[in-house]
Amino acid sequence: MTDAVGYASDRDVGFLTQKVPSAVMTSPSQSVTAGRPQVDLRNPVLAAILAWLWPGAGHLYQRRYAKGWIFMAAILVTYFWGLFMGGGHVVYASFSKEDRRWQYFCQLGVGLPALPALVQTYRVFKLNKPPLFGDFMAPPHPVIPNFDDQLAEWHRTYHQFFELGTLYTMVAGLLNILAIYDAYAGPFIHQPSRAKKKEEDGQATTELEERTERERAKS
Repeated sequence: MTDAVGYASDRDVGFLTQKVPSAVMTSPSQSVTAGRPQVDLRNPVLAAILAWLWPGAGHLYQRRYAKGWIFMAAILVTYFWGLFMGGGHVVYASFSKEDRRWQYFCQLGVGLPALPALVQTYRVFKLNKPPLFGDFMAPPHPVIPNFDDQLAEWHRTYHQFFELGTLYTMVAGLLNILAIYDAYAGPFIHQPSRAKKKEEDGQATTELEERTERERAKS
């Protein structure tokens, strides 16, 4: 076990835990201490970077395979479906006065799949060259307010699907930010209050005493 350890709830591990010695191992990435399973986060910083670069990769690195594959499938399917709905135009980076694409900062949370937009923007605005792969993930250029420009043509072509695709890709990026936090800090659990824990310990002691008395009576 490393020093970077997060605590998992019964729901996260998938079974009801009992108090067992800390040396008992539940899986290659988990052990049980004081009745609560621990998740080996390995290197949390590296896991967070991997989780950003590719959704689910950080959890796979931590050997949290179920979460890793679920995050990868859910986030990437949401992202690419939204990109498909908008014809590959809903994810682009533009920071011009006429078109500040603030939505891209949410989409960027999905990592590598959103980075080609930065390459396209660099070619169009800095190098004054045509974008690669046609206009896939390239910014509309030029953007003229209240004019039938390329951005207006995209909205006219894809109708409501342009906005829906933008929303889907934004949601995918925001979901991956939550997954990145989970890879870095481990699963969240609710800590019971001291009074409740004391009450539970008292009940356990009482049950143990009653069981001892019954065994004595039988003997």
